[in-house]
Amino acid sequence: MSVFPTPSQTVGPFYGYALPFPGGGEVVPVDHPDAVTLHGVVHDGAGAPVPDALLEFWTGGGAPGSLRRDPTSGRVLGRDGVTLTGFGRVPTDADGSYAVRVARPEPYVSVCVFARGLLHHLHTRVYLDPDAADAAFGSLPAARRATLVAIPERERVWRFDVHLQGPEETVFLEFR
Repeated sequence: MSVFPTPSQTVGPFYGYALPFPGGGEVVPVDHPDAVTLHGVVHDGAGAPVPDALLEFWTGGGAPGSLRRDPTSGRVLGRDGVTLTGFGRVPTDADGSYAVRVARPEPYVSVCVFARGLLHHLHTRVYLDPDAADAAFGSLPAARRATLVAIPERERVWRFDVHLQGPEETVFLEFR
């Protein structure tokens, strides 16, 4: 008798096959006055990059329905290039890197992380301006708050690495 894992026992890496869509990292058009690029690397508990994770980003504002779909198959074709959605989805590349273009939020960008080995996705936040942060951010010890702060690299470019475990583990949030 052979025993095979059921879908609930199988955990990735399969996110890159069906979930990413064209322009998934372009939450706002490049010429939007508040556009900034947020990029980084997803690391596992040993500090190695995770080459097959998927990250979803939500920012304030935006409108539903700016994603275009093929009328026959329903497959996502990409954004309409005009309407702000406030939502983005990007896979990591072979080096565990990702990049997304968002409008500079008030006070944070919400992030959902999907990766192999995770039975449930993880929620976190990216703060571009810790001085304008909310009460949830302020309630964390200073060392833990630092794991939620993006580092400005140059004008309109910020770095935010995600650490799934280990001494630099990113703060993850639980929603009820």
